Amino acid sequence: MIYGFGDFQLDTLQFRLTRAGVPVRIEPLVFDLLRLFVESAGGVIDRDRMIEAVWRGRIVSEATLATAVKSARHALGDSGTAQTWIETVRGRGFRFRGAVIASSATRVAEADPDATHTAGRPPSIAVLPFERIGERESAPGLEDALAQDIIVALARLRSLFVIARASSFRFRGPAPDVAAVGRGLGVRYCLTGTVELASRRLGVTVELADTATGGVVWADRFERPLDDVHAVRAEIVRVTAVTLEARIQGAEARLAQGQPAENLDAWSAFHLGLTQMHLYTREGNVAAERLFRRSVTLEPGMARGHAGLAFVHFQNAFLHHVPDRPAEIRAARGAAERGMALDPLDPFVNFNLGRSFWLEGDLAGAMPWFERATELSPNYAQGHYVRGLVDALEGRHWRAEAEADTAISLSPLDPLLYAMRATKALARVAAGDFTEAARHAEAAARTPRAHVVIAMIAAASHALADEERAARRWAAFARRSAHDADQRYFLEALPVADPETRARLVLGLTRSGF
Repeated sequence: MIYGFGDFQLDTLQFRLTRAGVPVRIEPLVFDLLRLFVESAGGVIDRDRMIEAVWRGRIVSEATLATAVKSARHALGDSGTAQTWIETVRGRGFRFRGAVIASSATRVAEADPDATHTAGRPPSIAVLPFERIGERESAPGLEDALAQDIIVALARLRSLFVIARASSFRFRGPAPDVAAVGRGLGVRYCLTGTVELASRRLGVTVELADTATGGVVWADRFERPLDDVHAVRAEIVRVTAVTLEARIQGAEARLAQGQPAENLDAWSAFHLGLTQMHLYTREGNVAAERLFRRSVTLEPGMARGHAGLAFVHFQNAFLHHVPDRPAEIRAARGAAERGMALDPLDPFVNFNLGRSFWLEGDLAGAMPWFERATELSPNYAQGHYVRGLVDALEGRHWRAEAEADTAISLSPLDPLLYAMRATKALARVAAGDFTEAARHAEAAARTPRAHVVIAMIAAASHALADEERAARRWAAFARRSAHDADQRYFLEALPVADPETRARLVLGLTRSGF
């Protein structure tokens, strides 16, 4: 949806505020607050509603609220004195004063049998209003709210072309014809769902369909007690959004497999590149780089293609796939910066820019980009993982474990699951709990795709726990995987900043024979 007021436009699909056509820089949280004001124009918004809508019910201080409102006013050239747009209603809250004109951010495509898979844009999806079944008195409007929240969560991921609510909600009704949705909205995928309330229990069924074939790509059912409708709603939205992204990326890669390279469009090449990238092998990295280069050759403005190249260069430097490590570090930074220039709101781009600082041993420089990635998309599992990793390397073991647990709960089958588990091991080393560190490290090293650095974490953790046999076993595995695996190799890959944690890991590596 696009909201116009004065010479401003607020685009909720692209997460963009412009004034007279010129972009206005605004942080994600302030954008959410401004959106709440604009969508509630003329009405009074109290403190509780602001906290629920923007901070998702978390505890927030009065100072934080005041700062957010001040930032929203500043973005509009307003102030607490002028109150041109945002008025303080003393003792009650705030009111947006301007006249707002709302229009759809997405035009409905004309019927076209080829419109469901448009080259030059990411995979497209429409989320339809969910259907209410049974009791209707409890939690009124929950069916529409769930669908709307999923639309917002998917749009924040930046990897999908998401149809605006104003268009997708035109297909309200039981048993919608997904082929008709595909033709009418020009989308490849369609998400439908049902909401059922009975005896204070909530049942939600979701189904992702391919509009071209009518086949079901993914379906699931959530059943929860309705003790806290907002917490249950947030959980369902979180799980659905993360799962949808992974399932659609997998489906797109399967559609592209077997096609001649010259027939791949930019997004098909990108999705195939992701599958190769997540093999975490030298050969997979070479194939991924070739596919990402095709993406950015076909679509030079494709931020994700450049971010994919940054990921490949990171792996080359991190795992010594190529001899010139400094050149790969420079290439990772350059590709990430090109992606950032094209789309600074993409969490995957921010993730890769942060990792380029990590390669240089600059954890303080990396962390703001990782934090920004999860601010842009709170459901971005890999963003939470790297935040936790930096916390572990800097000795904040309590935060590291919490972030790793969040990442695993968001994406329990993530390609980086091995790294999330290894982060928990490093956090336990930082805490001085070596038995638990060894347990987590063993699980990490046995996870598919785990590489030489994870094996070295396992060796060091077992050594610190006085489990010499297991330590030697993983040390031998690491040396078979990389002939140059030694303490310098390890500390280049993981620049441990906390002196005590670093000393412990060095001791563990020494004891295991490195």
